[in-house]
Amino acid sequence: MSNFQNKYLKNLWYGNRNTFLKTFSYFFMHITVAMIVAFAITKNFWMSVSLSLIEPAVQAFAYFFHERFWTKKIAKQKALDAGEDFFEEKSVVVAK
Repeated sequence: MSNFQNKYLKNLWYGNRNTFLKTFSYFFMHITVAMIVAFAITKNFWMSVSLSLIEPAVQAFAYFFHERFWTKKIAKQKALDAGEDFFEEKSVVVAK
């Protein structure tokens, strides 16, 4: 690993340490709850482990599209509030 990559990773970790720790703790809590619920329904340990690992992956995929939807919705609303036509082509002038 290069010195630049090492510094970047250190800065990334220390600059976002609390966020990373909260994310990891939420991930483990989510997996644990999903496993308990799946086991209560199926009474099968391996099935509950499988479901608890698959569900967050599917949820992350769905969340991506959820975020895209809301980002576009907010951008459209801001454009409308500013009196712009959201679907209007923007012309670009190139200096010669």
